[in-house]
Amino acid sequence: MKQYIKRYAKNFDYPLFFVYIALTLFGLVMIYSASMAWSVNYYGDDPDRFYIQQLINLSLAFPVFAVAALFPYKHFSKKWMLMTILAVIFLGLVLVHFIGYAAGGAQSWINLGFANIQPSEVAKVGIIFYLSGVFANKYKNGNINKLNESVAPPVIILTLVLLSVFLEPDLRSMMIIGAVGLAVMAASGIQFKFFARLAAIVVGASAIFILPIMIFASDMIFTEKRLGRLDAFFNPFSDELGFGLQIVNGYLAIGSGGLSGLGLGQSIQKLGYLPEPHTDFIMSVIAEELGVFGVLFVLGGLAFIVLRGLSIAMTTKDPLARMLATGVSSMIGIQAFVNLGGMTGLIPLTGVTLPFISYGGTSVILLSLAMGVLMNVSMFHRFEKSKK
Repeated sequence: MKQYIKRYAKNFDYPLFFVYIALTLFGLVMIYSASMAWSVNYYGDDPDRFYIQQLINLSLAFPVFAVAALFPYKHFSKKWMLMTILAVIFLGLVLVHFIGYAAGGAQSWINLGFANIQPSEVAKVGIIFYLSGVFANKYKNGNINKLNESVAPPVIILTLVLLSVFLEPDLRSMMIIGAVGLAVMAASGIQFKFFARLAAIVVGASAIFILPIMIFASDMIFTEKRLGRLDAFFNPFSDELGFGLQIVNGYLAIGSGGLSGLGLGQSIQKLGYLPEPHTDFIMSVIAEELGVFGVLFVLGGLAFIVLRGLSIAMTTKDPLARMLATGVSSMIGIQAFVNLGGMTGLIPLTGVTLPFISYGGTSVILLSLAMGVLMNVSMFHRFEKSKK
């Protein structure tokens, strides 16, 4: 046991750990700053409502990270683990259609009594573990490029997950899950021509189910809120008190911050002008209060995690480690891009949280789980390098 702990400490990825801790604690501080006025004015509650709740979320997230970092990642290729992951994913995705409640235009949440959980977030992380384990086994058995024999089942699973999330309808999560799933497949060692076929099959199969729903149940998909967000993307100032409100006030917050910001706690836009400033638009408050330096701190931390994961993926010889590292890092990178792209008007606003920074229990706990797995992969990679 002593030797195991010594080896664990020797190969522990301290830079990755400290960046993860720094981002989550920084996010906690900014959630408190961004949510004080909103908590009092909108909910009539104490100013530290969301801060306390996020503190509770982190008290659960940190142990989850520790357990995942200690849990050998090679178990993700075992059959019992793959079946467990699938059961958890589909149990949540099925139940949300029957006992879920709507938030943000989609029936995507389940109230467990003691907590609320978003099954699509579980699926986002779970699909990384499942696809990595399945394709690692296919690679090991030498049939990774046998489309009909080997690859069809996981592709069907991914398509079913995308369809279920679409029916909530949670289009933003569907797109992120699809992109992350394809990233894992691309890192599986499959030949490019087979990967192109796989991508075409996933897109085509999803379209076969989705297009009829979009045609015959367009009111469910193209809601007034979604169409309004699309209009706001092209010209937010045409409806700056309606659907363009968040983007316009986000611009004002970013522009007011300048290089060094107005000072921590001094944001004007969070005082009722910027809706839900502690969630997907928290970066606007960071830019207003801490300026370019605060923004660079967050972007630098997220970029470090993504590049660290991709570096591990490119240098490890273990296909399972490669796919897990690719999946986790691509998920964080894609989600950060979607959040910041929506905030700055590069892409239509989708309501995706900023990893580790935005308020949210399901998000930070599952991201911590993914980070723990990445830490375990990194430690194994460092151990293998030290043996050579």
